[in-house]
Amino acid sequence: MEIKSKLNRFYRWEYFWLFIIVLAALIMHFAIINYPPDIILDELHYINDARNIMEKHETERLENPPLSKLLIVAGIQIFGDNPWGWRVLPILFGAATLVLFYFLCRRLEMSRTASSIAVFLLAFENLFFMLSGLAMQDVFCLTFMMASFLLYAYHRYISAGAAIGLSALSKLNGALALPAVGIHWLFSRQRRSRLFMLTIIVSIVVFFGLMPLLDFAIVHEASDFLDPIKRVLTMMQLTGTLTFEYVDHPSESPPWEWLYTYKPMPFNYMPHYTAAISFSVWALIIPVFGYLIYRAVKRDEAGLFGLGWFFATYLIWIPATLITDRVTYIYYFYPAVGAICLGMGMGLSRLLDIFKQRPRGKLKWFCLGVVIFILAAHVVSFLILSPLIPVDFAALVGIDTIP
Repeated sequence: MEIKSKLNRFYRWEYFWLFIIVLAALIMHFAIINYPPDIILDELHYINDARNIMEKHETERLENPPLSKLLIVAGIQIFGDNPWGWRVLPILFGAATLVLFYFLCRRLEMSRTASSIAVFLLAFENLFFMLSGLAMQDVFCLTFMMASFLLYAYHRYISAGAAIGLSALSKLNGALALPAVGIHWLFSRQRRSRLFMLTIIVSIVVFFGLMPLLDFAIVHEASDFLDPIKRVLTMMQLTGTLTFEYVDHPSESPPWEWLYTYKPMPFNYMPHYTAAISFSVWALIIPVFGYLIYRAVKRDEAGLFGLGWFFATYLIWIPATLITDRVTYIYYFYPAVGAICLGMGMGLSRLLDIFKQRPRGKLKWFCLGVVIFILAAHVVSFLILSPLIPVDFAALVGIDTIP
């Protein structure tokens, strides 16, 4: 009876499902951390650059800010120049992102059920799972971005600004966290504190203030390289040359196509890695966007925050691409996946509430059926697209892989 009582208390623990989801994600990541044992995808750029930093104190990736580079270096120095050294820190940062996401959902007054569903959807979304286990910039950027969202939600404006600065120091796209929280602050029905201005100021100060220190940790000497203004101009100039006109890559696609064209990009590795949004999430992007608008109009803070998040990390790419012709890839949707999962968590939780509240009738069972179908489709999508199962599904359906 005592064991049964303890198990019952554990099940009723606020963070039971969060614990199970994060533990499952970590087990899956560590189960395949050595497979393949070679450098894959854009790890080629960042791991080789980390080796340059350690051996020569120089970086070849001048278009990228320094923090992600140093974190990859730290992983290699701690665990060795091998798959563990390359991927342990990204995996841990990915797990931290899930924890931060749960607390963000709860802070936005989402129920425990809605928050748990949202975390489940994010944890086992293919694009999130894939990029949260590789030595690339994206996972570090997203973790600091999620931290900034949570800190902002708790009105910790100075800390939120610092986290945004760290996100941008990991990858320039991390600066998109600022308009995300800015949209919520501007349109929120809650009392708007002018202290939010500190978030803007601190994010700029941290970004420009820490960049020379982090760059010095790379080059170990004082030079023009340590001028933060010059560094930003160099990064903008180098990334600005990457346009659809001059880049010829089989994976490139404009951001508006991501909404209506589903083109998985499987890479020639085994276990297979596929750059694709889980089709269970992709199919619901537009409906969830509409639902977030509806919830925002209904004065729901979670709906408004999710809407601002989606706008700043995805929709903003459409006018930016039209104006600059900047080349984009499907994995640029990675920071926006959480906003869709947040909206899906809210919607599916609402369907479960209808199921519980109605004593009988077709609507009751229809709502439950929709929830079961979407969650099952999400699991199936994950198993097909993720590298967990060593089966080349792309070859089975006749899709060409990318070398």
